Amino acid sequence: MLNEIKKDALTRMNKSVEALRHDLTKVRTGRASTALVDHLKVNYYGSDVPLSQVATVAVADARSLTITPWEKQIVGAVEKAILASDLGLTPNTAGQVIRINLPPLTEERRKDLTKHVHHEGENAKVAVRNVRRDAIQQVKELLKDKQITEDDARRTEDEIQKLTDKAVKDVDDVVKAKEQELMAV
Repeated sequence: MLNEIKKDALTRMNKSVEALRHDLTKVRTGRASTALVDHLKVNYYGSDVPLSQVATVAVADARSLTITPWEKQIVGAVEKAILASDLGLTPNTAGQVIRINLPPLTEERRKDLTKHVHHEGENAKVAVRNVRRDAIQQVKELLKDKQITEDDARRTEDEIQKLTDKAVKDVDDVVKAKEQELMAV
């Protein structure tokens, strides 16, 4: 019973850290990355589909991406999706290939993005702490129902706290790595 609670807490904490990693791939750094446009949806014959299902996205060089739609008639739809996104990028079309040039980030923009990264990190820490709270609450309910001893409850709470500390450290490491990536010129 207690092992299941710990295992569930660990799984949920790891998911919180992975969700943070995934969210931070969308934050634009000075370097081009295909993850920058992964979340875009393209109107393809009346339904919205992910960009990766209608085109090939590649990193041309450190500051540009190329998008090659598989069908010529959806080039316009891909351009519209890029323009409508919150990326603030302008696509350049040459025939069937769409190029996106990433301008260098200003110092002010880098600092804004760093603040955003820290905010996302804090949200992930809150999620981890909520998982800890839920797990400890389950342990206390078992203790209240006299299904476990006080020693078992104390030991399990300590182990859950260690899992929480590790997850918070992982979040800090992810945030620090992204911050260094942002501040690198």
